[in-house]
Amino acid sequence: MKKTDAAYIAGLFDADGCVSYKKYKCADKRYKDSDGNVKKYWMWDIRLEIAMTHESVVRWVHEVVGLGTVTKKPPHRTSLGKKMQYRWRCSSREAYKVCKLMWPYAHVKLPKIQAVIDHYDGKIFDDKVVDIEEYRKVMNLE
Repeated sequence: MKKTDAAYIAGLFDADGCVSYKKYKCADKRYKDSDGNVKKYWMWDIRLEIAMTHESVVRWVHEVVGLGTVTKKPPHRTSLGKKMQYRWRCSSREAYKVCKLMWPYAHVKLPKIQAVIDHYDGKIFDDKVVDIEEYRKVMNLE
């Protein structure tokens, strides 16, 4: 990706993007503890999103980045004069890769972009096959 494209995408995120980085408690009814209570666990929501009515810009971001998905959100039937909205989204490790591209150029969303990068740094091995022993050391599973 060209530096100018990465800078432009970072600007789009600063203006119209959303960086979600939060942890929440989740319950799974399929699993219960010995007392019959539903097990709860912590789950991370790490997601990037750009939503706008200009389809060409959203599709360009998707094409240049090469990650994520584009979806349409029609206007609510009671909303007069509203336009179709287009959304580009990516999550988890894809979000990490995009955050690394935007980091040098971001301003407004930089704290959350940095949080996503910090969350994954040292845990991802750049799409290579991961040695299980190395993974356990990084994840402190030993």
